[in-house]
Amino acid sequence: MTDTFLRGAAAVVGVSEFHYKRGESPDGELRMTLRAIVEAAADAGVSPRDIDGFVSYGGGENDGTVVGASLMSHRIRWSNMIWGGGGGGAAAAITNAAVAIAAGQAQCVVVYRAMAQQYSGRLGYAKHHFDGHMLPHGVGSPAQACALRTRRMLEHDGVPESAMRSLVLADYVHAQQNPDAAAFGRPLDEATYELSRVIVEPYRLYDCSRENDGAAALILVAADRAEKLRSNPAYLLAGSQGAVGGYAVDTENDLDYTSAGFSGAAGVAETLWADAELGPDQVDVVQVYENFSGSGVAALIDHSLCPRGADAGKVMTVENLTAPHGLLPVNTSGGNLADSFVNGMGLAVEAVRQVRGNSTNQVPDAKVSLFIGGPMAALSSSVLLSTREVL
Repeated sequence: MTDTFLRGAAAVVGVSEFHYKRGESPDGELRMTLRAIVEAAADAGVSPRDIDGFVSYGGGENDGTVVGASLMSHRIRWSNMIWGGGGGGAAAAITNAAVAIAAGQAQCVVVYRAMAQQYSGRLGYAKHHFDGHMLPHGVGSPAQACALRTRRMLEHDGVPESAMRSLVLADYVHAQQNPDAAAFGRPLDEATYELSRVIVEPYRLYDCSRENDGAAALILVAADRAEKLRSNPAYLLAGSQGAVGGYAVDTENDLDYTSAGFSGAAGVAETLWADAELGPDQVDVVQVYENFSGSGVAALIDHSLCPRGADAGKVMTVENLTAPHGLLPVNTSGGNLADSFVNGMGLAVEAVRQVRGNSTNQVPDAKVSLFIGGPMAALSSSVLLSTREVL
């Protein structure tokens, strides 16, 4: 048994997320951020002015002092940005908020992310990330970079391509029950997937995540306060972040090149399970950041939710991955592929919905909900949420 001060110390009590087609937001990133926070505060039953902690990730100019001043916060006690990895810091941001609360540095912390093409451009060509590293070799986009690792996973580890296809199709099945999903009313079948154009081998069109304008926010408070605010808070069981091997923004020297960045000796996933005092077989539902389908499959393997090699195809079937009765329900809102992509934070909101019991694809009696941040990034992170009875 481990002794972790984070287990059950904080809980998510308010959430909000919305999105538009890329480039079509009527507002800029700051205004969308404020809207998401105000809506999340209303969901939590707290005043936006009482928020004293601000956490984000993946860049952006709207730090805690800017957002807090705009909200007329009484006091700003905590203002942090998770560095490295882009979406790899999404789950880490939630853990960061819980750390602030558990350490007594803040009492009401919001985690947020907003994206608008008008301000941040498109992530498909990530010049800021690949200059001096991959760009001179003709690799200038996240799809190309992740494809290298995915191809290695398929050829070296023997993971079948059907595992990727099943994740994509399950996302689209879930999106048909989610009226807010970008792919709502646009079902996808196996034949259409297979006939879609190749973006970069082995990724086809539907293997690649959407990019949306939009924003998301989650509000955390101490567990004892959470119980007074709502009957179904999502408690933080454990959170883990970091990098394994030799992978960093400017190098790719890690030995386990097929990994999504969560494995290795005493890696991110292993730390998560140890701190939570749970195993992967006790997870009821998973939201995995799949900027590309292969990245999501690798992340599930790293978390021991799916076997490595050919047997991955036996677990990664559409039936197993689909709520409400699949053995491993994944991305129940439609995920980054079929719902929306605002740097993955919508997945965190869906992880909370599953604990609350109000997802559009609800897993019956879901008690433990896993959110896996951006895989195949320099920094990786995961967070486990649960109902009170699991604590």
